[in-house]
Amino acid sequence: MAIEDTYYTIAESTESLFKDKGSKFFGFAFPANDEDEVKFYLEEVKKKHPKARHYCYAYRLGTDDDNFRANDDGEPSGSAGKPILNVLLSNNLRNVFVVVVRYFGGTLLGVPGLINAYKMATQEALELAKFEEKTINETLEILFNIQYMNDVMRIIKKYDLNILSQDYTDRYILSIEVRLSLLDEVKADFEEMSFMGVEVK
Repeated sequence: MAIEDTYYTIAESTESLFKDKGSKFFGFAFPANDEDEVKFYLEEVKKKHPKARHYCYAYRLGTDDDNFRANDDGEPSGSAGKPILNVLLSNNLRNVFVVVVRYFGGTLLGVPGLINAYKMATQEALELAKFEEKTINETLEILFNIQYMNDVMRIIKKYDLNILSQDYTDRYILSIEVRLSLLDEVKADFEEMSFMGVEVK
C-alpha cells in the first residue's frame, strides 16, 4: 500500500467576506506552524474587528492527525468551528489557521444557516489562497568515515535528499531529510554500506 506522505498548506494569508441576511462573516486564513502563531493571528484579527460578536476558528497543525482544534466562540455547538475544520480536512490542509469573524445582522440564521455561512466564509478565504504541496519527512543521521563521502553522496543524489546539517568529530555525521514513502528504500541503501562502517540512526 502506498504511503500517504504529502499534504497541502497555504503560502500566504487571505481574507474573504460572506453575507447572509444582514450578518457579515469575515474569513481569515493564515499559514501557521504552531499554537503561538495561532494565538498571535487571533489577537490581530480581534484588534482589527473589536466590535464583532463572534471569533470562531479551527486549525490543523503539524503532520499528526490529532493536532487540531475547533472553537464555536458562543455560537450553537458544532455550528461554527466544526464547519471551518471540515473545510480544512476536505482540502487535506495542514499548518493552517482559519478564523471567521461574525457581525450579527439582526436576523437569526438557525444552525443550518450558520453551518453554511461559516463553511462558505472559510471556502472563499481558501479559494483566494495559493496552495503549496509539502511532504511529510523523517530525519536520518548518517555516520561514516570521510573516505566514503562519495558513496554516501551518491545515495543522497539518487533520491535528491535534503542535507539539514553536517558535523565532523572522529567521523562524518550528515543529518538528512527523507520523505516518508522513500524511508525504507533509503535506509536499505545505506545499510548495504554497513561493511564500510556506515551507520544509520
